[in-house]
Amino acid sequence: MASTDHILSSAPADVAAAAAAAAARPKRVRTGCLTCRERHLKCDEGVPDCQNCKKSNRECKRGVRLNFIDTQVKTPPITPPTDEWNLSFQDESRDIASEYRGGLSRYANVANEFSNVTLKEEQAYDFPDAMSNPLIEAPVLAHQQLPSQPTFTTGPADPYAGPLPAALPDHGPDHHQRHTSTTSDSTFSSHTLGGVSSYSNGDQSLTSASETRESLTDPQELLYMQVFVEEVGIWMDSMDPYKHFSRLLPFDSLQEPMLLNAFLACGARHLTLVNSAYEDKIALNYYTTSSTLLLRQMQNPYRDTFICATTAVILNVYEIMTERALQRMNHIAGARALIKECGWNARSIGIGAACFWLNVGMELLSCLNFNWQVAWNPDDWGVDMNFDHGGESGREEIWTHRIVWIVANIANYRASMTSRPGDHPQDPVRLQNKYEEWKRWKDWIDGWELRIPRTMRPLGYLHPFRATSKSHFPEVWLIKRTTIVARLFYHTGLCLLAQTNPMATTDPQITQEMRNLEMHHARELCGIVAHVKDRGVASVALRSLAIAGECLTDRDEQDEVIGIFEKICQQTGWRIGFIFDALRKKWGRTDDIPQQNPGYPSSTTALPPPPKMPPMGIVNPQFAKADFQQAEHPYQKYYVPPIQAPAHHAYNSF
Repeated sequence: MASTDHILSSAPADVAAAAAAAAARPKRVRTGCLTCRERHLKCDEGVPDCQNCKKSNRECKRGVRLNFIDTQVKTPPITPPTDEWNLSFQDESRDIASEYRGGLSRYANVANEFSNVTLKEEQAYDFPDAMSNPLIEAPVLAHQQLPSQPTFTTGPADPYAGPLPAALPDHGPDHHQRHTSTTSDSTFSSHTLGGVSSYSNGDQSLTSASETRESLTDPQELLYMQVFVEEVGIWMDSMDPYKHFSRLLPFDSLQEPMLLNAFLACGARHLTLVNSAYEDKIALNYYTTSSTLLLRQMQNPYRDTFICATTAVILNVYEIMTERALQRMNHIAGARALIKECGWNARSIGIGAACFWLNVGMELLSCLNFNWQVAWNPDDWGVDMNFDHGGESGREEIWTHRIVWIVANIANYRASMTSRPGDHPQDPVRLQNKYEEWKRWKDWIDGWELRIPRTMRPLGYLHPFRATSKSHFPEVWLIKRTTIVARLFYHTGLCLLAQTNPMATTDPQITQEMRNLEMHHARELCGIVAHVKDRGVASVALRSLAIAGECLTDRDEQDEVIGIFEKICQQTGWRIGFIFDALRKKWGRTDDIPQQNPGYPSSTTALPPPPKMPPMGIVNPQFAKADFQQAEHPYQKYYVPPIQAPAHHAYNSF
């Protein structure tokens, strides 16, 4: 003890004082509340509320506070090549931050980080913005040149998390970044189509690509999904017996953010078409987010190509619903190329069949408008054209697919009839060859009508003088939506054949027969559209109705067709004023164009200069590069060929 006292007494006085001060200093609190930590106060660790928070009447926040630092990773200038190992860089900080409330909001938007990327346009033709109907007009042939491809590891890393150049230009600081977290600061005052929205941006940011959820809990997202299912998905499923887009895929989208954002973009876009109170930028931001996630997946050789193809098809639907040319058709060729990469065709089942028929159906309607040939040869679709198969009731979609195949060939035939320099219209050999081709398709479409099941024929038929609707067209009652679509294509095909019989130019009797055939099927088609109550048919019927309307000569019938178009415009929001102009010009009624029509632009809107239209009779130029085997394929410099064929997806739709 004496030796110890001697040591303590010999210690310097300042060291002893420092030791005493350290012993008296309070220990650092490790489990205090976040409120005291933010105020730099010592917390007494009281629960549920500490004394500091009680005295200051503050919320006593509990939890773990994490600080997120955004580190920009750049590709090293030199990566030494070797066969023994591979080097890759993967930044998962955003994924980790997304697990915490407000964590991801500390980061800049992925889509905006690369907004300085310049887009090179390869525009072959100009299309007027007035031609905004998704199922009628052809889009701008502008495709973006995308940056170079990144280097990947050979292991199945999922998904690629490296920097992604933006798919679209920056939309400003108020960019509504989607799909975000499971909560939202945005609210809508009404959940009806006629309601007025109250939108606030809030602290929202792009979510992790691996986010999943059980159900939609955001009222805004729920509204947009409901609109998609009830207004958009129904016509997308018009040839699909399983209704993938309106019944199955919405559930799968809860586990796939890029698919979910594509759905929400279409739903939000439809709202802007039918109600000007909704902002167009919301739909555009959903679209941008989905496109960004899709292009990120296109850089991953181990991607699920099925989901990528489905997302591209839906994004293409959004694009044909828009009006601004520069925002349109970034995915039209990409969707077709992905469909081919998946090996989807008419023999596919499930989501493959749904995407294939939606894609070729939209192309066919566009070709009918512009008098083009379809890019995908119908003989390569793989359609079962044996009329001995599928004659029983309940398989109406098979016959719908067959009539689409027939009308696609008729569209190709009509396009081939376009006069070109050097042609001799009265060449007897050419006329005979064309007539034989015409007769072939006339036999096909007549055979289809004879062999279809009873359920594809009208259940009710009233002549105009017996109907109570005061319509000038017969009331044709068809039950199933796919049956209505099939009958529309059937009557459209016969109207086109009646207009393109090569022998009608040499024989007056044949001319009158073709005129009677054309008028009969035009009135039948108008009767179907005039009395149908299924909104899912309206969007598909526009081009067929326009073809039938051109045939009419009676002024009352013409006025009723205009009324039908106005009704469809109110239901769907399509800007179809150009159809009114084309019909009145065809009818010789250019003097009675109304000052304001639902399908016309506002009188204060500056009209664009006359566009340079593409020539008729050519193969659809929109799909000229819709193949990844070509040198200038879609998604240039994003696309990385898949290493393995896509496996069967675990979801019920894939």
